[in-house]
Amino acid sequence: MNAHRLLLTALIFWPITACTDGKAENASLVGRLTPETAQLDIEGEMPSLDGAVTWLNSPPLSSADLRGKVVVVDFWTYTCVNWRRTLPYIQAWASKYSSQGVVVIGIHTPEFEFEKNPENVRQAAKQMKIDYPIAVDSRQRIWNAFSNEYWPALYFVDAHGRIRHHQFGEGNYDESERVIQRLLAEAGSNSVNRDLVSVDPRGLEVAADWLDLRSPETYVGYGRARNLVSPGGAVRGTGSTYAAPSRLEVNEWALLGNWTVDNEPALLNKADGRLVYRFHARDLNLVMSPGMPGSLVRFRVTIDKQPPGLAHGTDVDDMGYGTVSEPRTYQLIRQPQPIIDRDFEIEFLDPTVKVFDFTFG
Repeated sequence: MNAHRLLLTALIFWPITACTDGKAENASLVGRLTPETAQLDIEGEMPSLDGAVTWLNSPPLSSADLRGKVVVVDFWTYTCVNWRRTLPYIQAWASKYSSQGVVVIGIHTPEFEFEKNPENVRQAAKQMKIDYPIAVDSRQRIWNAFSNEYWPALYFVDAHGRIRHHQFGEGNYDESERVIQRLLAEAGSNSVNRDLVSVDPRGLEVAADWLDLRSPETYVGYGRARNLVSPGGAVRGTGSTYAAPSRLEVNEWALLGNWTVDNEPALLNKADGRLVYRFHARDLNLVMSPGMPGSLVRFRVTIDKQPPGLAHGTDVDDMGYGTVSEPRTYQLIRQPQPIIDRDFEIEFLDPTVKVFDFTFG
């Protein structure tokens, strides 16, 4: 890991209530862990899986149900782009190893209020074609039982129900798969395919461009907002008119128009409201939701005051137009090289949109 990567980890690492890159975790093991040489400590017994409000793709599972199986427990929340970039590997492991006695279980513990709704989780899982068991942990019961603090977080459990390894944040995929192979070997499997999975990520699932990523996750609601430079700052919980300075420094952002800034989101009260952000990254994503269920909110994005063209994300066209139709993460910008400081703007053509969180990649 080079110095730039260490600095980057420090910039975007958030404890407990935010997605985390967490790339320093377990880094010393990369390249030396194989099924034959792995020495995995016992980190404790797998906690109870009781407390989910519902299960998807499976009846409720218990620790007793899983004895004799190698279990991969994946903590996620569906708007977390850091978790989303791990999903191709998790799905590939579930597909490759399920016939050999591996059970992948997704624990969906929400970050935002709308992620507590099981139907939103169900729709997100369907769109992402997740078919392994999911515990909808909207009350954080399983999260607390594991004393977990991160999305994404993986816990690897042996056939005796003991946690033998963990991975916090993105990366270390080869090592994680070797842990699975090692635990299968310990469980008596003699037919483990030692090849590692190959994935073809698309859209939000493509790995971040770490060398050019210099903008941190940025929340819009007053509970965790930082670097808002609209004059006067955020007026909490009351509709107010916002403006932007004539120039932004990198990683500064501003609201324009009439907004109500609440703890999690900012709600646009009148059409033609805008957000502007000066960023440095290949990708710019934004967590958004219609203000009213079932409504559609049209928007247009620009980069350096021009339509994005080839720099458009998967949720906009080359002229920058898109629609907020459901609560989720929208990929707005994926720009080609060179990656430099750029001015992003999103203008909402309809009112009553909620904006939660900028993420970058």
